[in-house]
Amino acid sequence: MSRQWVLIGLCCAATCRLWAELPPLIDRELFFGDPEIAGAQIAPDGAHIAFIKPLEGVRNVWVKKTEEPFSAARPVTAEKKRPIGGYFWSRDSQYILYVRDNDGDENFNVYAVRPWDPPAVGSPAPAARNLTDLKGVRANIVALPRSEPDIVYVGLNDRDKAWHDLYRLRISTGERTLVRANTERITGWVFDNKDQLRLVSRSAENGDHEILAVTPEGLRKVYECGVLETCTAVRFHKDNRRVWLMTNKGEANLIGLALLDPGTGHARLAETDPGGRVDLAQPIFSELTDELLGVVFIDEKSRIDWRDKRYAADWRWLQAKLPGKQISPGSRTRDELVWLINASADTEPGETYLFDRRKRRLVAQYRIRERLRRDWLARVEPIRYPSSDGLEIPAYLTLPPGVEPRKLPLVVVPHGGPWARDVWGYHSVAQFLANRGYAVLQPNFRGSTGYGKRFLDAGNGEWGRKMQDDLTWGVRYLVDKGIADPKRVGILGASYGGYAALAGVAFTPEVYAAAVSIVGPSNLITLLESIPPYWEAVRKMFYIRMGDLSTPEGRRKLMEQSPLHAAARIRTPLLVAQGANDPRVNKAESDQIVVALRDRNFPVTYLVAPDEGHGFARPVNSMAVFFAAEEFLARHLGGRYQQDARPEVAARLAAIRVDPKTVSLASKN
Repeated sequence: MSRQWVLIGLCCAATCRLWAELPPLIDRELFFGDPEIAGAQIAPDGAHIAFIKPLEGVRNVWVKKTEEPFSAARPVTAEKKRPIGGYFWSRDSQYILYVRDNDGDENFNVYAVRPWDPPAVGSPAPAARNLTDLKGVRANIVALPRSEPDIVYVGLNDRDKAWHDLYRLRISTGERTLVRANTERITGWVFDNKDQLRLVSRSAENGDHEILAVTPEGLRKVYECGVLETCTAVRFHKDNRRVWLMTNKGEANLIGLALLDPGTGHARLAETDPGGRVDLAQPIFSELTDELLGVVFIDEKSRIDWRDKRYAADWRWLQAKLPGKQISPGSRTRDELVWLINASADTEPGETYLFDRRKRRLVAQYRIRERLRRDWLARVEPIRYPSSDGLEIPAYLTLPPGVEPRKLPLVVVPHGGPWARDVWGYHSVAQFLANRGYAVLQPNFRGSTGYGKRFLDAGNGEWGRKMQDDLTWGVRYLVDKGIADPKRVGILGASYGGYAALAGVAFTPEVYAAAVSIVGPSNLITLLESIPPYWEAVRKMFYIRMGDLSTPEGRRKLMEQSPLHAAARIRTPLLVAQGANDPRVNKAESDQIVVALRDRNFPVTYLVAPDEGHGFARPVNSMAVFFAAEEFLARHLGGRYQQDARPEVAARLAAIRVDPKTVSLASKN
């Protein structure tokens, strides 16, 4: 008898009936393993399509001719350890460029490979060249000029770890030329439509954001907004004089799109949510004409408001062909007549189509996670509920399919950031948990982005306080509705979500019966003291939104809001997972809470991946963590779980499991 069915034998009759009504157990590898194909991009000339596919167990880039089947593709990269997360074509379609760090340390280098070159000796793929081959240096992609397709502008913090200098990099040779040393706290560089550097953004000493014109005489300020406001120059208008600006400066609550005249400093609002509910998420421009094509808003679901009538007609046609799906534009050819289109939903991880606008022809390319049974997945419902002070919290609720939503075990999954948000659609963790029999709550707590400045600012100074209330009151809402069993509530999160898991069991131990914290900070003081140097531009913002380390009152509040200092109150079973090379939430954050619990003889499960950073990029590590997490949650909340795992996953879990008795803290000098 498998362990899974032993657990069923021990469960209550109601739980047994629930499990019997659920769809079959889905292998966790279908959620967290490598997708067969993903991330396709069509070359600007339209002749080839690149995509991500595993090569010898590691995600790499493959290329095929556009008209060929995917089975005819060949690998053009051959990374053996670290998966490639993203890439892009050069403007002349001659190169694939991608970035890679070292085991999650976030010191990214830029690599280039020419897909047409023959394979390197002993390799199935051409040799990739490291264009920024510097140790301990982080490269940022800044711009790809249209007039010089062999050039990429990059930022490198080789001179000063806190600030990136601007370099001109020739792809074909690797020749690197310094354009401008960043001695003025510059955070962004904006080129015009003729590839001339015209504007820069700067972080002032007080944290305010400034936009400055680049002139022969030096930098001239043309616009500014406060440290807690947004003002980001996106790109130049087609007239090449004015610039598109995303801003919520002053009395504005929502981020909108404005046109800024750098000569006068005057900005005119051009686009904002007509419903007055959410920020403008993204503008869409034509690379061919520099026209504004449309704007994206993310409310309960995502929508595109097209400003170009031809694209609006195209999208209506696509929506008729793909009903019930969220359709989003992907890469496009240089003439913008052929696009790769992505269609997704809550129970659809993603379908990719080749869309010929001229012929109105739609050709299916692939489905992400093809082997995942869509009819076994769960619907996601947008909900809203009041928090402790009456503030309405938007959230997403995923209920296990096929069962009555009564007295279910519940897992709260707060997002990371915290200055981010969850969106409607397919979510691997939520679907994985729903398949195991859990209701899943994903709250966009105060401090989440997308809902306006007032909602974002409501989270200032509220880590572990009202931000935590927003989770607690979500649990109460579902308990009052009869959906959740108050005795079987868990919390699982990563990054800020990991902090929220620790804060939940430290500050509200009566709410949770199990908690999983992944790369979560336990001490807000040591977190702020160890932020990476290249985050210097946002240090002041951190101090305002979290707490000011430079004042006694600020340090006192940060201490009170740190789960580490309330560890004596924790009585909830806890699993902690950490990447050893995490530059954002250092391993010491997890070590501290593990040692605090160990020293009071409280059991804690600890996993540390030596080859990961802020999260788990390698699927074998993700599957090992969730192998441990689902057994842990089943033991404490009564859900079901998959007992078996591939030998390499089971071996990996054994390798990253750490005995708390062996954990020691670095001595303070």
